Amino acid sequence: MREMNSSTIPAEPVKILRHNRSQSPFAPAAHLAARERPPTINRTTPRISSLLVLVAAVGAAIGLSLWIGSTTSSFAELRHALLAPDGQVSDIAIREIRWPRTVTALAAGAALGMAGTLIQGHTRNPIAEPGLLGINQGAALAIVSVAAFTGPQPAWTQALLALGGALLAALVVFGIGRIDGRGGSPITLLLVGAAVTALCAGVVSAIVLLSEAALETLRFWQVGSVAQGYESFLSLWPLLIAGTVLALANARGLNALTLGEDSARSLGITALHARGLGLAAIVALSGLAVTLAGPIAFLGLLVPHIARRIFGADYRWVIPGSALCGALLLCVADVLGRMLARPGELPVGVVIALLGAPFFIYVARRRKAVSV
Repeated sequence: MREMNSSTIPAEPVKILRHNRSQSPFAPAAHLAARERPPTINRTTPRISSLLVLVAAVGAAIGLSLWIGSTTSSFAELRHALLAPDGQVSDIAIREIRWPRTVTALAAGAALGMAGTLIQGHTRNPIAEPGLLGINQGAALAIVSVAAFTGPQPAWTQALLALGGALLAALVVFGIGRIDGRGGSPITLLLVGAAVTALCAGVVSAIVLLSEAALETLRFWQVGSVAQGYESFLSLWPLLIAGTVLALANARGLNALTLGEDSARSLGITALHARGLGLAAIVALSGLAVTLAGPIAFLGLLVPHIARRIFGADYRWVIPGSALCGALLLCVADVLGRMLARPGELPVGVVIALLGAPFFIYVARRRKAVSV
């Protein structure tokens, strides 16, 4: 009887038992994860396509900027100025007025876009921008301080003063921020940045009340314009290259820090090193942008959100995407400023403020902040 029972037991129930065991709540988590893992999605191709689309859009914006000024040139005039200039009025307008301000807009926009992305990433604050770290007010303080004692300065002198003031303010913010012993935590950097910004703004207000020359200098510089930054760019373009290289090198560390400092440390990345590299990139890029175009508000806030919407959360893609988005947005804003106030023009800082202020309110009022 025992032999008959053992011989008549089919093999199928054993298989069913093993199958049920794999479905039991006591099955290993790795086994279940392997069975339920979704198919891998390759996002590289869409991201490359998005980059190519942005490059094409920037090229189109360059064409519009060269074509549209206080008056609109014809295609024949544009082609003549680019291929066979001979000193005509249209050639001078396109090559000596529109081209320099186009280059300035592209450089300042790319720098502000990357700087805004790095600042939001390191501070974990979706409404942070370069002005939050005292960079804009530091540049303004340097300019008005010199103007109060020596009178108005030429454009290249103001550029050097703006760069020095921006760099000094950023170094003060990050230097004081490191006193907490944690390499400058995001909350500490935000608080110190707000304090330094308020201090510089107060000193600037006091100086311009006492000096008419400082008031005139600040009034024209603080609007934000790309009309006079080309000569500065010809001297400071290596700063843009250096800042871009540092920003791209910081992408891996920034990706790791989004997982937390402990997780980043397990990946061989220390918060102090990553933030130090980010600081160098932020200072170089923000200082260059303020030097070329003045304190343009909201661009460093707006661009990172657009780039993250297009490229996701990987900073290896978001940073170059921010450079292209910033260059595109500032160049288009400059063109709009020429079109909206003909025969004059609106400064690009005003146009960006009109576009950025509603977006800032939208981000600030969202119940669930954008993940950075």
